[in-house]
Formats: sequence, structure tokens, C-alpha cells
Amino acid sequence: MVGVLIVSHSKKAAEGIGTDAIRIKEGIEQANGGEGVVLLADLGSGILSSQMAIDLLEEDIPVQIADAPILEGAISAAVQAAIGGNLKEVIEAAELAKQVSKLE
Repeated sequence: MVGVLIVSHSKKAAEGIGTDAIRIKEGIEQANGGEGVVLLADLGSGILSSQMAIDLLEEDIPVQIADAPILEGAISAAVQAAIGGNLKEVIEAAELAKQVSKLE
């Protein structure tokens, strides 16, 4: 199963991971279900820390950062992962969330 990991400046939103590269790396390793991990980050430094965490990985884990809104993207990604989506499908589901209008 594809894992989904939230990287946020709000440790509460990210279940204590925050934006520390070492903690993100550890989160990636824990979230990996064998088919890779999708990261969703809230702000620029969260992206930078995520990229650093990917570089620090010692295992060959497929990891991609989704260009998606963190909350809506995380929900869409988690649903797609839960129904057996592959890494590409989970990324697409997360990124599709940025096209959904909340007011239409």
C-alpha cells in the first residue's frame, strides 16, 4: 500500500512530525507500505525539509511530494491509497484536490 505523510508547521496537524528533516525521514520509513510514500507539505520550508529528508533516506523508497492543498489533498490521497491505488494514482488524487471549487 502507498503511504501518505503530512509535513506541516503545525505539529498537531502532522502528528508530531513538524518540519524537521530527520523526523520526516523517519516518518517516510514508517509510512512505507512497500509501494512508496506521498508527502503533502504546507509551506515552502516544509517542502525544503521534505526534499532533504528524501535525500537522507538510506533505503530505496519511492517518494513523491504532491503539489496539492494539504488537507483536501491528504484526504483524497488517503482514500486512493486505501482502495489500492499505486503511487501515480495517489499523487493524481491529491493534486486533483486543488481543482475543486469549494463554492460552486
